[in-house]
Amino acid sequence: MARNKHPEETVNLILDVAFRLFMKKGYERTSIQDIIDHLGGLSKGAIYHHFKSKEDILIAVTDRMTADSNKLLASIRDRTDLGGKEKLKLLFAASLNDPVQNDLFTAAPDFNNNPRLVFSILHETIKDTAPNYILPIIRQGIADGSIQTDYPEQLAELILLAANVWMNPMIFDSTEEETFRKFALLGQMLKSFGLDILDESMSERIQELTAIYQRNK
Repeated sequence: MARNKHPEETVNLILDVAFRLFMKKGYERTSIQDIIDHLGGLSKGAIYHHFKSKEDILIAVTDRMTADSNKLLASIRDRTDLGGKEKLKLLFAASLNDPVQNDLFTAAPDFNNNPRLVFSILHETIKDTAPNYILPIIRQGIADGSIQTDYPEQLAELILLAANVWMNPMIFDSTEEETFRKFALLGQMLKSFGLDILDESMSERIQELTAIYQRNK
């Protein structure tokens, strides 16, 4: 492979190859050497020039996979024809039913062996997703009367920590039954804030994603 390619092209090539291997073999069973072997001559040094570790590659792959999902969340947040509670329900449904979730759960790592990846999820949840996507919707819901809370910032964080971390089968290696029970409890908790936004179809979808993870781990 020519070594004078633009850096963006090299990065995209690495991410393309890594994604295909993660999907085929799984993250844990894919090594840096596997990625190098499918890059047509790109050296290990060239990879480490762009990424410090396999974890960094996975984070970049995930960020690229979810870029369109974030645009979808922003479009829901910015709609003017829905109330706060309606937006939250639509956001949950859209997130769960996004086809990219199938790929994320297929290529998922073993988070017990990768604590840095868990921290990455926590950081993104608290520093980005909660304040930029959930909090504005909760504030709208308070204003229109569809959401009852005196603590909007904390509720935004609580909802996402429960949904993205505590209920995440990839982090806790949950069975479908365990995921079902957690989802049911999350629904009860949200109802206490006036947010009866979870339904049976969402429960079935998160169990489906759990099954995908269990098959491919």
